[in-house]
Amino acid sequence: MNFDVIVLGSGPGGYVTAIRASQLGLKVAVVEKEHLGGICLNWGCIPTKALLKSAQVFEYISHAEDYGITVKDANADFPSIIKRSRDVAEGMSSGIAYLLKKNKVEVINGFGKVKPGNKVSVTADGKSTDYSAKHIIIATGARSRELPNLPQDGKKVIGYREALSLPSAPKKMVIVGSGAIGVEFAYFYNAMGVDVTVVEFMPNIVPVEDVDVSKQLQRSFKKSGIKVMTNSSVEKVDTKGTGCKVLVKTKKGEETIECDVVLSAVGIAANIENIGLEEVGIKTDRGRILVDDYYNTNVNGYYAIGDVLPTQALAHVASAEGITCVEKIAGHNPEPIDYGNIPGCTYASPEIASVGMTEAAAKEAGYEIKVGKFPFTASGKASAAGHKDGFVKVIFDAKYGEWLGCHMIGYNVTEMIAEAVVARKLETTGHEVLKAVHPHPTMSEAVMEAVADAYDEVIHI
Repeated sequence: MNFDVIVLGSGPGGYVTAIRASQLGLKVAVVEKEHLGGICLNWGCIPTKALLKSAQVFEYISHAEDYGITVKDANADFPSIIKRSRDVAEGMSSGIAYLLKKNKVEVINGFGKVKPGNKVSVTADGKSTDYSAKHIIIATGARSRELPNLPQDGKKVIGYREALSLPSAPKKMVIVGSGAIGVEFAYFYNAMGVDVTVVEFMPNIVPVEDVDVSKQLQRSFKKSGIKVMTNSSVEKVDTKGTGCKVLVKTKKGEETIECDVVLSAVGIAANIENIGLEEVGIKTDRGRILVDDYYNTNVNGYYAIGDVLPTQALAHVASAEGITCVEKIAGHNPEPIDYGNIPGCTYASPEIASVGMTEAAAKEAGYEIKVGKFPFTASGKASAAGHKDGFVKVIFDAKYGEWLGCHMIGYNVTEMIAEAVVARKLETTGHEVLKAVHPHPTMSEAVMEAVADAYDEVIHI
């Protein structure tokens, strides 16, 4: 019953933390109330990508003639697509069980609560058991946030979880919010033949991205038949009757949209209720747990990582935080995470990937900047692949050549952003990127071409 480390939650923050702690020679247990792998593996990143792959395959088949291939009578079997997604998630969750066992991490099934005196109480089947540990790490993640005027009933007004497992495709869908979750589902359901409308409160969709990226995605969505309403808010949803009547307030006035399903994608809420924080005295602010650079809460021996913190709610951030946390516990001296160099990826079509400052943020910070942009219309590989939408945009400090930001939108760009992340970590300058020979023909050479554009050396545009 005694451990060096107990981790609450087995998502990409929790299970990675537990495995790394075990590798460092600590005796570790992880507490999970539902499925190993948490939301990301079971109801988030992984099953979503499986759905998006099915949509992409269906789009390829639907446009096969563009590639000189004739395909007749292709249909999207919606229940089979959903089943494949669930099977992929299940397989990944089983893989986590194997990894935890291999690394000698004990899995405790049940709902965990922290208690004073370095204890965790786990309730399963109505019975509670106490465990003790020198170090207790809270990694309980987050859930779909509900707005007061947009309560989710799980049938007509749904969150991402229901969107992953609808029994059949609706005819019309309204998606509220255009962050990563909103636009990924917009792409998927549009590809399945659903009439999709995206409602965004801010002036641009994917509002955290560079404005040029937002505008490009909006153009691509419009071309695909997705309706986008910006500077708009959903005031209320009438679910009486067979469908939904969505009242949308725009700059021009109010508009009612009729649809079958409303998907609320307005962000997430941290799972910090009823887990004992008040009893232990752990401080929170605006629904998030407060920690220092090494994830210590204000109470000695209690830590927190991942979506329960006010840092970026991303799987790779949670994993990195957990590793940093336990390496510090084990007596190592890890470098604190640089939250200014965290890549963000959105897997709609076209994909979006970015790291660092947007052009607007760099100007606001007072930098004199060099900006380069290379469109995929000028890329031989993009033309050959039939994916000419999008571009790579780079931002450099004019004085010292520091790479301030990189923003991409296009086919497969989520696989390209790591170059910018590593280069920024190594404090690489624009000239060094420019002189690093990139392979041709590739999508990734667009990074070098964009840098060349920033330094007035571009050849292919």
